Amino acid sequence: MPKQEKIFYSIKEVAGMFNVNQSLLRFWEKEFSFIKPSKTLKGTRQYKQEDIEAVRLVYHLVKEKGLTLAGAKQKLKENKGDNINVVEIVTHLKNIKIELQALKTEFDEMEKQYNELANRKV
Repeated sequence: MPKQEKIFYSIKEVAGMFNVNQSLLRFWEKEFSFIKPSKTLKGTRQYKQEDIEAVRLVYHLVKEKGLTLAGAKQKLKENKGDNINVVEIVTHLKNIKIELQALKTEFDEMEKQYNELANRKV
């Protein structure tokens, strides 16, 4: 059965996805108006998938590309659509890399088992 995605994620979970502090996410909310998780009556942030994608976009520009906040804002103003496509492609490629690494591990294990069997027969 495929794993179902959650509807809402806590700030702690989102911070963990990107290996950043929760305070950085709160700061980015103030700096980038399109990062706007909903809040409960008690003020607890609830990130939906679209909020996580917005964080992923800022993370890509600031942490991966090394842009300053001002640079990231300018880049977003110039061509947000292009940036989103790049982030989607990078994310997809990272997922493919993880899958390929898992396959390599499986093949290495199969090769090891094959060699053990082959050595027993000799």
